[in-house]
Amino acid sequence: HVQLVESGGGSVQAGGSLRPSCAASGYTYSSLCMGWFRQAPGKQREAVAAIDSDGSISYAASVKVRFTISEDNAKNTLYLQMSNLNVDDTGVYYCAADRLGSALNPQHWMTRYREKDNFWGQGTQVTVS
Repeated sequence: HVQLVESGGGSVQAGGSLRPSCAASGYTYSSLCMGWFRQAPGKQREAVAAIDSDGSISYAASVKVRFTISEDNAKNTLYLQMSNLNVDDTGVYYCAADRLGSALNPQHWMTRYREKDNFWGQGTQVTVS
């Protein structure tokens, strides 16, 4: 039984930082793509950042330079360091894992994923004002 549990969201002022984390269990963490997605009110869920078992990383253009994805394989935990936050970063942030292992690389996974092909966490709210 795969579980992805996010924590570390919150409310910050513009320019501030947050570091949500995602604890994974029941999953071969190191073998496939994992990453962060977000959904703003009234908008579709979008990919934010992803990493694969080789350490390859991809970011959405809107967060590049400001966000850093990382993993701690020993703890089966994924992180997203978010800096210089702005109001457009507000939304629910979801941790996800590639269920099928069909992605060629993190960028491919971020742009070609289907909702049903991923495991999803319950999400953590990030509010920037």
